[in-house]
Amino acid sequence: MLHSTQRGGPSGMAMSASEYPELWAFLAARHRGEILSGTVAAIERFGVFVALDDGPVHPVFPGVGFITIPELSWRHVEAVSDVVRVGQRVSCEFLQFDTWNGEARLSLRATEPDPFQAFAEGVTVGQTLRGRVTKLIAFGVFVEVADGVEGLVHRDELAREVAGAGAEMTVVVMDVDRERRRLLLSERRVDPDAG
Repeated sequence: MLHSTQRGGPSGMAMSASEYPELWAFLAARHRGEILSGTVAAIERFGVFVALDDGPVHPVFPGVGFITIPELSWRHVEAVSDVVRVGQRVSCEFLQFDTWNGEARLSLRATEPDPFQAFAEGVTVGQTLRGRVTKLIAFGVFVEVADGVEGLVHRDELAREVAGAGAEMTVVVMDVDRERRRLLLSERRVDPDAG
């Protein structure tokens, strides 16, 4: 089951193969990992519609392809317009056939190298890094330590009160979880002579 916004067809109901046989045949023929090209047709608060080059016209939406916000980029997306714009050509990886909405779920980020994995190759637990606070949350702060790579400093690992985003911070790497793309950091454990 998809954990997405279920928009449905014209009546708000799920679309069916019998109503739209050309659309269903096109989508059913796709396989996970296939690269599909198209043009960004519309940007909405919940994602991006893509008119696929070889795809039929969608009966309801501006495109047969759809990219959710998390699938746009490996980096945190503040504004979709920072990543894509209407009319832009894109190549995306096919993730799955969304049978409720009758669309191809796509990933733009899957076609780009994951900055976290490259970062994880060159970092070790105990290493000291400099970073910039990007977000304050109830249980700590997020610190960007490399382009597109943020780690969590839990409040128990903070050595001082952090005023806000943008503050510079020296941290120590406590854990790197490549599978879950998680980086745990500590400010409290920084060697005072490390800067």
